[in-house]
Amino acid sequence: MSDLAELAAEAYVYGFPMVVDLDEVGRFTRDGMGSVEPAPFNRFGHAAALAGPKDTFVSINNDTVYSAAQLDLSGGPLLLRVPDTGGRYYVLQFVDAWTDNFAYVGRRATGTAAGEFLLVPPDWDGEVPPGTKRITVPTTVASIVGRWACDGVHDLPAVRALQRATTLEPLGDGAPCDGLPVPESAVAEGELLFFEKLRTGMRAFPPAPTDQAYQQKFAPLGLLDSSSPYVSPSAELERALRTGHQRGKDRVEYATTHGTSPEQNGWKLTYDAFSYNLEFFEVGTVNSPQWVLQDRDASRTVRAAAARAGLWGNHGYEAAYAMAWDDEDGKPLDGAQAYTMRFEATPPVDAFWSVTMYDTPRYYLVDNPIGRYSIGDRTADLHYDRDDSLTLYLQPERPAERAAAANWLPTPPGPFRPILRMYQPHPAVFDGRYSIPPITRQEHPA
Repeated sequence: MSDLAELAAEAYVYGFPMVVDLDEVGRFTRDGMGSVEPAPFNRFGHAAALAGPKDTFVSINNDTVYSAAQLDLSGGPLLLRVPDTGGRYYVLQFVDAWTDNFAYVGRRATGTAAGEFLLVPPDWDGEVPPGTKRITVPTTVASIVGRWACDGVHDLPAVRALQRATTLEPLGDGAPCDGLPVPESAVAEGELLFFEKLRTGMRAFPPAPTDQAYQQKFAPLGLLDSSSPYVSPSAELERALRTGHQRGKDRVEYATTHGTSPEQNGWKLTYDAFSYNLEFFEVGTVNSPQWVLQDRDASRTVRAAAARAGLWGNHGYEAAYAMAWDDEDGKPLDGAQAYTMRFEATPPVDAFWSVTMYDTPRYYLVDNPIGRYSIGDRTADLHYDRDDSLTLYLQPERPAERAAAANWLPTPPGPFRPILRMYQPHPAVFDGRYSIPPITRQEHPA
């Protein structure tokens, strides 16, 4: 049983990203997500405001207004049209069912002029209309995660107009779509249902060719069976699956907080957290050794940790993410304490940067008295010191001094984890010339 349980643990780490991804795909089509309205497959759902605590999605950003479309190409290609944004930053990120970022459309990737793109399923061999760029989608179900820069409430009408002008439509008449695979209803909730979702997802959405061979090792778990073995599993299999599920979950949690990402002043530099895609490089991606994790086994663990702490996050060249769980002395960050971050120089970017506050272990935004969930270069009335340095105050209570209050990012009660985001980062972010300041504990709140 121990060998079977260990195999189940490996299957959990391997399959966790797809299972959680497809759960979110289904949620967005049925219920939406906080500010993002629900939308059926092949139609955009748009947020009308920046994200807040009602947007219950792991590590959601508070910098951009979201648009999301869940794609089902089993009925044929889709035509995507994007408007001219007049130089405004935006990105449409394409994510397959295994959470590979396989294409980008937006300011960095394709510019800000109007454009048309044909999204086609695997092995499609039809003709692409003139003036339209082809994007091959690796799995028939996938997601477009759109982010629009927004400078505040006054800027929302302009963003809404751009959202309305971003459209999807079938090429030709289209055909009925398959939708998401449906797990066997008789499978019990919990650990067994996880493996049932993985089994149906693996059958519906074949992975990259190298992983198709890798999947064969999971045959003893029933993951390659055409019908569910989890309705009435043997006692041995059930024990192995339940034990393996917990082991795998523990490994994903550990990889999330103690992974192999380099550290700088207490920050985890998760710039490579989404570099696990090894095979699918469509419009807007960068296929270079810097952005491809060559160790396939290691990349599977990285992918699971990325899905746990930042599902649907961008490659580092689009937006570089750094995360912190501890202060500069290695002590866990906690809302009972007060902290500062002093930027001698702010992050070098072509778009913008921010620090966003999340609770743990959910990694959600948390309500606070001033409704501020992030702070950065677009925050109004920040106070810079005479030497042009910038000090941020991370604490639960409003600072007494006016200058400190202007630079206050409220912390939630209990443990928290901030993310520093750098959109369109400069090379200095990656080659070590730019250093992120530590989070320093203060004996007395400002």
